[in-house]
Amino acid sequence: MIEAVGLTKRYGDKTAVYNLSFQVRPGAVTGFLGPNGSGKSTTMRMILGLDNPTSGQVTIGGYPYRKLPNAPRQVGALLDAKAVHGGRAARNHLLSLAQLSGIPARRVDEVLGVVGLQDVAKKRSKGFSLGMGQRLGIAAALLGDPQVLLFDEPVNGLDPEGIHWVRNLMKALAAEGRTVFVSSHLMSEMALTADHLIVIGRGQLLSDLSVKDFISANSADFARVRTPDTEPQLREKLSAALTEAGGHVMPEQDGGLRVTGLPLPRISDIAHDSDVRLWELSPHQASLEEAYMRMTQGAVDYRSSVDQRAGLQQQLPPGAQPPMPVPGQGQPGWYAPPPPQQGGQPFAPPQGHPMAPGQAQPPAGPYGAPGGAPAPGAGGPNPYAPQAPYVPQAPQGQAPAAPQPAAAPPAPAQAPAPAAPAADPNKSEDAR
Repeated sequence: MIEAVGLTKRYGDKTAVYNLSFQVRPGAVTGFLGPNGSGKSTTMRMILGLDNPTSGQVTIGGYPYRKLPNAPRQVGALLDAKAVHGGRAARNHLLSLAQLSGIPARRVDEVLGVVGLQDVAKKRSKGFSLGMGQRLGIAAALLGDPQVLLFDEPVNGLDPEGIHWVRNLMKALAAEGRTVFVSSHLMSEMALTADHLIVIGRGQLLSDLSVKDFISANSADFARVRTPDTEPQLREKLSAALTEAGGHVMPEQDGGLRVTGLPLPRISDIAHDSDVRLWELSPHQASLEEAYMRMTQGAVDYRSSVDQRAGLQQQLPPGAQPPMPVPGQGQPGWYAPPPPQQGGQPFAPPQGHPMAPGQAQPPAGPYGAPGGAPAPGAGGPNPYAPQAPYVPQAPQGQAPAAPQPAAAPPAPAQAPAPAAPAADPNKSEDAR
């Protein structure tokens, strides 16, 4: 059993843990919860003798950790999965720990099989993923077959199969009568794994209850009642009857009723006596996460705020206009437009082009685009896509002219450099 009495730890003017007292009993998985900076890691380090408390004491089986005979055979811990020499193989890392504690070498192979690392036992740990490092740390904690186990974020980096394995491992160890103390931020896992909860905030004890009692104490259970939607008068009749019986009724947006202060059998009896037919009568209980958030909302030190993007965007140069929003941007099937032409107005067709201002618009193509119009910025037809020769339209009443054979393409010529635009005397020097 782990017992802390008046545990206090200060770092200069910073009080990490203050007057903390609790017990971690064997035969159950005890969850250790609290916001970031609440003192969980500091508390676990003091339990293992890595930090000396400023005042108070913490004992394991009635003794401080440093006075336990052959402590690695009695206490196993995983505080930092990265506390491994990267150039050492997984088996050699565990073997060195075993030799320091007088543990036989066969135990190393046993724990490697328990955590599923037997196939990579001879590989260096620096190539391990985060999840594999967690498995190696759990193997080191199990090496001495201890009666007391401490884990700090043991499922960090594990895949769903690994999380399920750790959950069952914790329960199996506690079922054997061992003391299991687990710190985690995953409320969903704590709800499935832990039997008891110790919650701290800003270094002080906030709660020391079972999971069920913790949720009940920090949430409002209610019953959801729903009557036929086609008969709203029944909902009003039932609401009045429940209120008269001492219940508190709140309407919901979908037409249901949220009832507190009355148990489900009593609600059913009232509906039957009032001759009201029910479509739904179900109990609702808050999750562990909701209860935890309600408990610790006043003990959170690090809160995020809304990003206003203030000061993050570059200022526009003098005379420049802010960019206009592009219609359809961000929607499925949207693609960025091509870059503008060099030396001309962005996306403006050259003079004489059928799409230039003042020119006649050609008929629309089969997909809504103007027929024969080149892509913006292309400057002409695609030389790699053969096209039918253009046949001019004859005036009305005359026969169309015969198509002329296509002439060979002229040799490429050096395109003249575009002339610089004339300076506008009305513009300032910066705008030019």
